[in-house]
Amino acid sequence: MAKAKVIWRERAAADIVRLRSFLSDKDTKAAQRALRVIYGGGELLAAHPKLGRPIDDGSHRRELFLAFGSGFYVIRYFIDPNNTVVIVRIWHSKENRTI
Repeated sequence: MAKAKVIWRERAAADIVRLRSFLSDKDTKAAQRALRVIYGGGELLAAHPKLGRPIDDGSHRRELFLAFGSGFYVIRYFIDPNNTVVIVRIWHSKENRTI
C-alpha cells in the first residue's frame, strides 16, 4: 500500500516551534530528540493513517500518542477524503492546555 501524504497545518507547525523552543532553553539534545519523535509520528501516520485512536466527538479527528520523557506527545489529525493525513495540533501531555 502506498504511503499517505501528510500535511502539517500552520498551527501544528507553530506547535513544533513552541515545543522545540521550550526544550532547547533547557536541553538542546532533548529538543532534537523531541523533533525526531514528532516527525517520526508523521512518518508513522504516512504509513498507517488510522494508527491513532478516534476522538469520540463526531469530528472524525484522531490522536496519536508518542512516548517522550515522563509523558507523551499528542498529534491530533484527520484523514481527508483523498487519504491525506492532516495534522492540526501537537502538544505534550504535561502542558497546561486550555484549547
